[in-house]
Amino acid sequence: MALSHLKVLDLTSNLSGPYCAMILADQGADVIKIERPEVGDDMRLTPPFIGGESAPFMLANRNKRSVIIDLKTAAGVADFKRLAANADIMIENFKPGTAERIGIGYETMHALNPRLIYCSISGFGQTGPYAKRGGFDLISQAMTGLAAICGDEDGPPHRLPIPITDLCAGMNGAIGILTALAAREKTGKGQQVDISLFESGISLGFYEAASYFATGQAPEKLGQRHRGSAPYQIFPTADGHIAIGAAAQRFWSLTCEVLDCAELIDDPRFVTKADRVANNKALVAILAERLVTKTTMEWFRLLDARGIPAGPVMNHAELFADPQTEARNMVVDIDHPAAGATRVLGTPIKLSGTPGGVKRPAPRHGEHTSEILGDSPSTAAAD
Repeated sequence: MALSHLKVLDLTSNLSGPYCAMILADQGADVIKIERPEVGDDMRLTPPFIGGESAPFMLANRNKRSVIIDLKTAAGVADFKRLAANADIMIENFKPGTAERIGIGYETMHALNPRLIYCSISGFGQTGPYAKRGGFDLISQAMTGLAAICGDEDGPPHRLPIPITDLCAGMNGAIGILTALAAREKTGKGQQVDISLFESGISLGFYEAASYFATGQAPEKLGQRHRGSAPYQIFPTADGHIAIGAAAQRFWSLTCEVLDCAELIDDPRFVTKADRVANNKALVAILAERLVTKTTMEWFRLLDARGIPAGPVMNHAELFADPQTEARNMVVDIDHPAAGATRVLGTPIKLSGTPGGVKRPAPRHGEHTSEILGDSPSTAAAD
């Protein structure tokens, strides 16, 4: 596997950091999850549970080994530094200043191991007036414009029901780590990777930033509409909903033919993509009236046969039974020592020569402590 030569120390909890480390573990890195005594990662307490084990925890921490180290003790810090001296990567998502107070801040760890890639994931980054604040996905969505543009056009701000800034911060952390590793090949030295949920959320507002920079106006809430494309949204059908992405001119003409409304092609309101965006409400009303006359799958087959980007709106039961999901190995069966036979998501990163994948279940709390630390003072204290 591509990253099998790398040792990663994962001091993170909840989602952003564990997800970052999971990406590396899926590609073969030896990820050692450092957990505090008693509870461990807070995610272990997150429902739903299978056989007493948190399902979200098991998904975000597969392919890792768990070690209990009490970083509140001198012996625990010494054990951690002993591991870090030979590690390639360290990932932490403490509130800025905490790692320094414990004695494992970047400058200290860089002096100990100059080749160490030190990734810090926090709510607002390591610098700036908000650096000392804690960070949660909800707060980041609220403060980065994401909540302000989500939901019904005339409704209140709406949180995306997925932890989008947590996940994006984890991805950005993995990208930053791999970039720093590439730099280390040239310089021989590690560096700090500084990732925040706040900046990850800002970066997701791509079209909104472009709109604001161009017009000076705060982007309005669009509901189902797209800021620069039309038709490009979800429509109701006779028995459900379908997504249609027919903004490109060739797809727009074909869609009009499939929906038996060819007269719209030359309608001055809809001639160009910009025209359709400007008159999107009128366009949607016309298309919606047509689309409710057939079922989702009837329309999908007609649109797909002409190469028009479209897809049925599926729930997760339908998604995980879908043949494409199965063909791409995006659901993996795995046996957990406590939870038994379970399923986790597969990796979306496919490499042809050194494929990654799920090789081991998430560890039980401290499962590999003795294996990794032996009979150190902190191990004895943890036991």
